[in-house]
Amino acid sequence: MNNEELELSVLRSLGRVTTQKTIAHELGHSVGKINYILKALAQKGLLKVENFYTNENKMQYRYLLTQAGVEEKITLTTKFIQRKKAEYEILQAELEIMHSLENK
Repeated sequence: MNNEELELSVLRSLGRVTTQKTIAHELGHSVGKINYILKALAQKGLLKVENFYTNENKMQYRYLLTQAGVEEKITLTTKFIQRKKAEYEILQAELEIMHSLENK
């Protein structure tokens, strides 16, 4: 997974996941890596980070997408879909070649 895909995965997970530990577990990366990505996204102005207290009186962070974050998520999603479509077309062409060779 390249850095752009990781950023997209983190952006996608923010709506349903609240902790860095959970995001790290879901995406198969270390908490440190997720922390680094979240800080970078915040520095780019894509996230707003807010502190709040949980019911257990523990301090946690809330990550909110900014308008720029929503736009970046759309851009990254579009690029991701285009890459996957191109990969699919290449695989489809290879499969057709293999089928044509098999039928000879």
